[in-house]
Amino acid sequence: MQHHTLRPFVGPTSSKNGNNPQASVSEVMQQATRFSIYAPLRLLALMALCITTFATTAYANHDGQVHDHDTDTAHSEQSLVTTANVSTSTQASTSNISTATTSSGDAIQQFVAGDFSKRQVMLSDWLGSVESLDSLVEFIANDELYQGNGGQTYLLNKDDQLFTYPDKKETDDWPSDLSQITLTNALRSALIFGQAKVKLASDKPAQRLQAVEILADNIDQVDPAIITSAATNEDNAKVQKALTALQARIDFKNGDLPTQIAAVNLLADSDNPQVLVDIESALAADNLDASLKAALIDAESSVSRRIEISTWTGHIFTGMSTASILLLAALGLAITFGLLGVINMAHGELIMIGAYTTYMVQNFFQAYMPDMAGWYLLAAIPAAFLVSAVIGMIIERIVIRPLYGRELETLLATFGVSLILMQLVRMIFGAQNVEVSNVAWLSGAYQVSSSLVLPYNRIAIIGFTVIVVALLVYLLNKTRFGLFIRAVTQNRQMARAVGIPSARIDMMAFGLGSGLAGMAGCALAQVGNVGPDLGQTYIIDTFLVVVVGGVGQVWGAVLAALGLGISGTVLEIGIGAVLAKIVLLVLVILFIQKRPQGLFALKGRFVE
Repeated sequence: MQHHTLRPFVGPTSSKNGNNPQASVSEVMQQATRFSIYAPLRLLALMALCITTFATTAYANHDGQVHDHDTDTAHSEQSLVTTANVSTSTQASTSNISTATTSSGDAIQQFVAGDFSKRQVMLSDWLGSVESLDSLVEFIANDELYQGNGGQTYLLNKDDQLFTYPDKKETDDWPSDLSQITLTNALRSALIFGQAKVKLASDKPAQRLQAVEILADNIDQVDPAIITSAATNEDNAKVQKALTALQARIDFKNGDLPTQIAAVNLLADSDNPQVLVDIESALAADNLDASLKAALIDAESSVSRRIEISTWTGHIFTGMSTASILLLAALGLAITFGLLGVINMAHGELIMIGAYTTYMVQNFFQAYMPDMAGWYLLAAIPAAFLVSAVIGMIIERIVIRPLYGRELETLLATFGVSLILMQLVRMIFGAQNVEVSNVAWLSGAYQVSSSLVLPYNRIAIIGFTVIVVALLVYLLNKTRFGLFIRAVTQNRQMARAVGIPSARIDMMAFGLGSGLAGMAGCALAQVGNVGPDLGQTYIIDTFLVVVVGGVGQVWGAVLAALGLGISGTVLEIGIGAVLAKIVLLVLVILFIQKRPQGLFALKGRFVE
């Protein structure tokens, strides 16, 4: 084993709630109506307040939701009832072990230092917390847990960085006898059912539900008495339903004919894909009883239908999250295109700049504020808005302003700007993608049912888009700045005649549209890769949303984004991504031929 000089380790982060703002939301809205020049900054403050409230609520509820876990369930002949017997027969020795090792470290350290028998006893009757057992499972699954120097515990990551445990400090003093902690089949089975046993005794319904999932994945080794006992003492309806379904699956496998028929009738209300596999396997058997076969056929139809509904619900949710991203990207373009008549081909690069700003804010928090690294996203959203907005206003001042009224020249000029921005990003950050990590409170997923899981990050994007659209509608319809934008959009000459500074409004509106693109890039960084070509992926779809919805129309952009996002997702399922894109473009072309003004026609100077 070689010694390495490696970078310092950044330990786990902790979350801290920020101070509540002194001004109320109503006060911020009232101030936003007073000064047209500073209205976008007032909008940004209101957005930050709403985002902070949303994120705090999501974090507070995060532990109560159900997460989707992948568990290594290698086959073993040892059953849960055997594990329980081992636990009972060795209770006295476990007590002695607990007394003797109390001062020798936490439960994971005791597990590493123990021999085979002690490890088996510990797994059967875990002395530590549920979280420590989950950590042990994760360390072993990732091949990170090691032992050295007479039983001392170490963690070795995939980059060959060695850390002491439990303080998790990087060390260059590699033990000569460093060895990986691996499990035999007996220990692996004890670990699986020990984890289920601990979670079943938890006071959190989410953890008890995870225990039922672990047992369901190892149904052939489960002692039915454990399920009966847990169901008797369960007071949570969702966990009770899961235990009843698991008991029905066991009865279907091991019961007599009447018990099997009753279990099949109960399982007909399930949407678990594994239940469908069990039913199909049973239908394939020979010499099947007629009444049982009829019950199996009805159950197969019912379960298949429920799974299909859940699957399509998931597809629609995916389409809505895609539509939310498209809408965030298109809102800014709808404003600039509708107000200025500029075909901004650099809009995609403004999205890219927002994503890279998110990356820089993440690195800043990790380097200088590691305790707050879990909340970097809340700072990245306004930072992405401001950086993209400033760059957009610079582009408007230098490149676009001399070309007003010459659409072809603006297209070529902004296309050149997009190439310049991409090359600058390649020079600064490199041509490879950069890694933007998901924050802890957006990791995982909410499990609606056995076949429907909704990721937290996509739920957050949909909610964030709703907030942005609501605030933008308020800005455009309830503030002086919005009034000026609408006046200049509908009749620029008349707006100038009544004293509206159209040049300044043009710059501020272009900055607002660019800032919205930056926030779209911040959202994209949570669900996709961040690279120099990020903007090119979305620029065409963004223009399609604007054209279909109607130039300068926010609600038209909303409907167009929903239509294109959901229909694109559905078409990809049926005919593949390439053909789906072709069909979607053909449909858009046909729509534009029939209705060139889009879903909502713009009233004003464009009509004239």
